[in-house]
Amino acid sequence: MGQLRDRKHRHDTFFRKARNEGFAARAVYKLEDIDRRVRLFHPGARVLDLGCRPGSWMQYACKAVGPHGKVVGVDRLPLPAPVPGAHVIEADIYTLSDEELLCGLLAYDVVLSDMAPDTTGIRGTDQARSANLVEEALLRAERLLAPLGAFVAKVFQSPEVDKLRKRMANHFTDVRLLKPEASRQQSSELYLVGKNFGPPTR
Repeated sequence: MGQLRDRKHRHDTFFRKARNEGFAARAVYKLEDIDRRVRLFHPGARVLDLGCRPGSWMQYACKAVGPHGKVVGVDRLPLPAPVPGAHVIEADIYTLSDEELLCGLLAYDVVLSDMAPDTTGIRGTDQARSANLVEEALLRAERLLAPLGAFVAKVFQSPEVDKLRKRMANHFTDVRLLKPEASRQQSSELYLVGKNFGPPTR
């Protein structure tokens, strides 16, 4: 019981911290943790954020890339509030062409996906839907990333994760599976991270 209280206190702290620092959600600290570990962003970078609502990842990315960077977000639902400096496309990822996602850019330096499926409560179904979203995000990253680009995607823990890691290793020289501190310990969510994008190795 004490452990449960400790976990709740820790995650309430992330919630309060996000509110105090003006971020749209506590999820920003998941991205911050990943960025601290692998250094995703640089000034002037071009970033695509899939499943961007409510906007905290875009807020972080806009700050990280600075005024000369470009941040584009995609979500099926409208944001609760605008994110200054970001361009948002309100649409389902499956309905958008690569050209629409590029928004006039030649490529992206970072593709992020915090997309999550509509859950059913049936573990196997939810895991499969999560893996399908990662596959779609990875497919877009393979077509839209610039050389040496980076990819981050949320995925529910399942046997499919190893297959996704192996597929990523075909394009990224550095592939990691991370669980940020801000992720709830009881959650099955993990983050696949790829760095140094390049042509297929086989």
